[in-house]
Parts: sequence; structure tokens; C-alpha cells
Amino acid sequence: MKNLASKLSKSIFKLKSNIKIVTIIGLSIVTFSCTDVVDIAVPTEASRLVIEASLDWEKGSSGNNQTIKLSLSTPYFDTVPNPVTGASVKVENATNGDVFIFEDQQNGSYTISDFVPIINNTYNLEVIYNNETYIAQETLIAVSEINRIEQSLEGGFDEEELDLTIYFDDPVDETNFYYATFLEGDDLFPSRIIMPDEFTNGNEMFILYEEDEDDEEDEILPGDVVDINLFGISEEYFDFLHRLVEQGDDAGNPFATVPTRLKGNCINPENPDNYAFGYFRVTEFVNELYTFE
Repeated sequence: MKNLASKLSKSIFKLKSNIKIVTIIGLSIVTFSCTDVVDIAVPTEASRLVIEASLDWEKGSSGNNQTIKLSLSTPYFDTVPNPVTGASVKVENATNGDVFIFEDQQNGSYTISDFVPIINNTYNLEVIYNNETYIAQETLIAVSEINRIEQSLEGGFDEEELDLTIYFDDPVDETNFYYATFLEGDDLFPSRIIMPDEFTNGNEMFILYEEDEDDEEDEILPGDVVDINLFGISEEYFDFLHRLVEQGDDAGNPFATVPTRLKGNCINPENPDNYAFGYFRVTEFVNELYTFE
């Protein structure tokens, strides 16, 4: 009986020793594996035309100088832009028949210096590239002046950090949609806010801007300058931006709806599957620079 107990004890000791050895070996494998280069296979597809056609007319200016940019989409890890040259780009005022030809600058930009923006007129875009024709349509939407800008410590989520609010009048008996951007300091991308007048028609409206409450490094301080743009936009462009903002806000959320490819309004009528990325918009906007006190 003692011999059996002794043998069993030795067997358990050996088993424990083996577990330790396996654990050490496993940790070693993990440690050394961390130094390996991992190649991630990202699905790719044929390049697609990208149309950046934002004809934005600053209130009070002529709006004559406009630029449309064309490029080809690139793989996910490719950061080098791929500009398109040799395309034909024109915009027609469908309301009065005026045609505006954009000149190829041989760097992906197509420019014009005599564009004529007219509120509530409809504009048609036509881009011909590589024997394919892409078209889009938008109506030039007006925007109200900004009445005033106020800063405070009380309007946002954090009552110890500065924020600002812009106020403007919404026209009576109209359905309006607004798009505001706020660009501060050295930020590469502006904060974007969209708003309908569904529940505030005909009243003074306001849009609040504050830094992300989770980003402590970007706290607003006295002396900081923010570049504010307020656009009047179409309902179709509002819907597009709403989907774009919604997918951006859901990034990293494991319970969010699976994001889908966003299609703009640039279609290919002869070959619908070969549509272009991007959006053709025609808007009026107001610009203000505000310095925090």
C-alpha cells in the first residue's frame, strides 16, 4: 500500500513538472511569436472613379471660382493619391440652360472662373472618363446668416470646459436641412454636425460645438480659434451625411449594424455597376472665425 502511494505521489509530481515545462515552452512561443511580421490579406477590387464635386458658394461672394477633383480609388494600405487627368467635366444649369466647362489642370483638379450660382436652380454634373459617363444632379440651397456666436461653460456635457453655440434663423414655411463644420487649430478633420428643421421650423435655431469629452488632449482653451462653416443642403445630401455620420459613430462598436458601402449621387446610367464614389453638391454657406476668450 505504501509502495502504491509512493508511486502515485511520484506520478503526480512528474505530471506537475511536465505542466510547468509545457507552460514555459508555451510562453516562449508566445514571446517569440510577437516579433513575427503578420501580413493581413485585405480584399481588393478594380479602381473606381472618385468625384469630389462640392460647388460651395460663400454668401456675399461671386462664387465664380470653383474646383472639382477627380481621382481613382486605391487599396486600403496605399496612401499615395491617384489623380485622374484627361477627363471631360461640365456642369449645366438645368433651370436656364447655361453650361460651364471645367478645365483640366493636369493634376486631378478641374477648375472654372466664371461659374454662376443661382439660389434654387438645379445643376447637372457630367463627367466623361475612360469612355464612361457619370452624371449627378443637385439644387443650390440657400442658408441664413449666423445671428451670433456665444461661448459658455454650461451648454455641453462637461461644465468645466469651454464650448460655443451658433444661432441662426430658420425660414418660415420651408423644409430646411443644415450642415455645420468646426475646424480648430491644427486639426486635420473638422467636427461635423447635421440638423433638420423638422421640429423648429420658422424659429431661431442653434448648433452646439464642444470637444470630444473623451479626448482630454484637445481641451478648448482661451485664445483657441475655430473656423465655422454653416451650409444649407438638400434633403438627399442630408440623408447621405446622416448615414456617413452614423457609420462613423458606430466604429468599434461590436453591437452596431454592419457598415455598408455608401453610394453618393454620381451614377453611371449606361453601366450602373460602375458608379463613382463621392457626392455632387451645390450649396450656399456662411463662414465665421471665432476666438475663445
